[in-house]
Amino acid sequence: MKTTLILIRHGQTTWNREERVRGQADVPLDETGLWQAGVTARTVAARWPLTAVYASPLDRAVKTAAAVAAAQGLTVQPLAGLLDMDFGDWTGLTNPDLEARYPALLRAWIEAPHTARFPGGEGLDEVRQRVTGALAEIVTRHAGETVALVAHTLVNRVILCAAMDLGNDHFWRWGQNTCAVNVIEWDGQRYSVALVNDTSHLWREEG
Repeated sequence: MKTTLILIRHGQTTWNREERVRGQADVPLDETGLWQAGVTARTVAARWPLTAVYASPLDRAVKTAAAVAAAQGLTVQPLAGLLDMDFGDWTGLTNPDLEARYPALLRAWIEAPHTARFPGGEGLDEVRQRVTGALAEIVTRHAGETVALVAHTLVNRVILCAAMDLGNDHFWRWGQNTCAVNVIEWDGQRYSVALVNDTSHLWREEG
């Protein structure tokens, strides 16, 4: 039985616009993010009948997931395994801040993300352990069903790497814009990726 995971990134926040490191800071959706969540909810409802909606416990993910769930008469189930990475002392900083305070670590994060570990926080290995455990739990619980997961750009990239049996060194090779939709399928033995970083629903609605 094929299990289909509709993997969604949350909508826009002010920190996305400002390009601040978000991580586990509980930054809410801004006006654009709320609009994106509504458009995404309508698009998902039109294409994929869902049996469950899971979300990272952070507000920006829960609010996005709430729109997706409500469009199909469901409720959001927060799932700690989808929580964003703890960036520790980097949280809230901008790129100029990072260049000034952590030039070597910033270079490692850009060039070899799998080697970076953040002061007071964690690294990609911890996130991967968390998200792969969450995926295993979901595909077991929802065999043969279609389920939505709402998480974060970093979490989604790690999930895509794991689904394709790629190391975390491939982290930057995936795009994940706000309210992007990805589709991952599980056949009981392996994952396959059917759609990545689709934001065409947002552009169609704007047009």
